[in-house]
Amino acid sequence: MPIINYTTKVDIHKTLGEVQSVLAKAGARSISVDYDEQALPVAVTFIVKIGTQYVNFRLPSNWEGVHRRIDRDQNVPKRLKTEEQARRVAWRIVKDWIEAQMAIVDAGLAVLPEVFLPYVVNPQTGVTLYQEFSKGVSLFLD
Repeated sequence: MPIINYTTKVDIHKTLGEVQSVLAKAGARSISVDYDEQALPVAVTFIVKIGTQYVNFRLPSNWEGVHRRIDRDQNVPKRLKTEEQARRVAWRIVKDWIEAQMAIVDAGLAVLPEVFLPYVVNPQTGVTLYQEFSKGVSLFLD
């Protein structure tokens, strides 16, 4: 079965606008987009006030993973196996995931910092909690 959103035609920047809208409604105080060397978006960074502190979150769009997945899927037409399509699909998935997380928050099942915890940015190192955890993950798997 092909990956979700694999046929999307929605422009990346339209999706980013939708992502920003959802995050703003969720209480983000600042939202920015990180770009790669080709001026293409690779992550969205946002700040949320938690108690008296402002906390940074960084949500990456791992389009490379999407590209590998659609490239090896025999059910995906060749015309959709491009880097450009992988980027569109990745951002749609990120948007859908954020909307799902906000539904969990809205339902009272969790709070915003809880659902985005792996993406909290350490202000000293500039990396996310997940990135720090993954460096030492072998300690937990031994």
